[in-house]
Parts: sequence; C-alpha cells; structure tokens
Amino acid sequence: RISRESLAQIGEKGIMFKFPTMRGCNSTVLTLKEPKTKTSVRKVFLPRAVAEMLVERRKTIDELKELLGDEYRDYDLVFASTQGTPTEANCINRAFSKLIADNNLPKVVFHSLRHTSTTYKLKLSGGDIKAVQGDTGHAQATMVTERYAHILDDDRRVNAARFQKEFYGGGGTVETTEVTESPKEQQIPMQDSLQNLDAAAKQQLLLKLLTESPDMVALLTALAGRSA
Repeated sequence: RISRESLAQIGEKGIMFKFPTMRGCNSTVLTLKEPKTKTSVRKVFLPRAVAEMLVERRKTIDELKELLGDEYRDYDLVFASTQGTPTEANCINRAFSKLIADNNLPKVVFHSLRHTSTTYKLKLSGGDIKAVQGDTGHAQATMVTERYAHILDDDRRVNAARFQKEFYGGGGTVETTEVTESPKEQQIPMQDSLQNLDAAAKQQLLLKLLTESPDMVALLTALAGRSA
C-alpha cells in the first residue's frame, strides 16, 4: 500500500496497476509494483509438489469464477480472496500466526520462511552457493556466505570428521575441534598418512573424495582444460 499523497508525488513510475478502492475514505491505495531490482526478476525451479499445488490453485480459481460470475473481481491473481480481491500482508500474517499457535510452533515472522528455505537448500546442495543464490536473488554470492556462514561451518565440521575417519581410521561418531595451527603445521599429519598408503589405496581414496565432492571434480576439469 502507498499513501495517496506519496502516490501523487512519485507519479506512476514503477507502478503496474492500482486496485480500485473499496471505501472512498481510504487514505492509501493498494498497488502492484515492479520488482525493486533487476535480480528480482529471475527463474525459479519449483519442486514438483509445489507445482502441483499451483495447478490445483488454478482449478479452484476457475471454479470460483464460474460460480460467482460477474461478482468475481478478476485481476488475474494467483493468491486472492474468494471474491478475487488481493490478499494483503496483514491477512497473510494473521493466518501464519494462527498456524504457529495451532501447532505450538516457535514464534517466527513470515519472512523467516525465506531464511529456512535458503538454509535447507545450502545443506541439501552441499554448500552450492551459486545455485542457492540463483533462487534467493542475492546480487552477490558473498551476501549468501556472510548471512549463512554458520551453515557452511557445519559442513566444514562434517568434512573434518570425514578426513578424521579416512586418514586416521576409526568409526562411529567423530568429534571435531577447531584449531589455530598454521597451514604448514596442519599439513604434516596428513602428508604422513598419505605416505603410508600404497598406490591402490591412494587411488581408491581419491575416487571416494571426488565422488563426494562434485565441485572438486568441476575444478580439476577446468584446470585440466587450461593446461591442455
């Protein structure tokens, strides 16, 4: 929503549509605006379940149009009231708060769903920042790493545990510890462990690490292409 006074000052710039005012005494106007930045206009790949929900939503809208006829205010909206009018933020927030209360969930705001989505995508993709950035719309990849660094730290701890198991043996739960030794000091035990492996064991270990790290495969392929 935007106040009538502000609307008169800025004009029609960036405004795609102004919805009719239900009451003449309203001091604000509900508008449909263009996205704020160029990166806001992007392609997002939806899970099949979400796509199917949108298909069902479309069927529901078509049924409402047929039932209400001219009484349905058709603004070509996906998320609208049963009469076709826009669903405003306060309605969404009330429904979200009710959902949280009814299910005894932690109190969070609706925007928290964006952070949850980004967190899970980083975890499921193994920290593929560029792929996640394409969905979030962050202008720079560094914006993702700075905000969600704690997620990447968790993955680094997992990697440390894997190295512990592969190079030093042992199974079960492996505890990891943050260290402050210089890079040279940290490399010595790893180098000793590699020297104790025969050629076949080294090849098997290398294959395992590459299989678990597609990013490393891409990097080595790129380096090989440059040297060719």
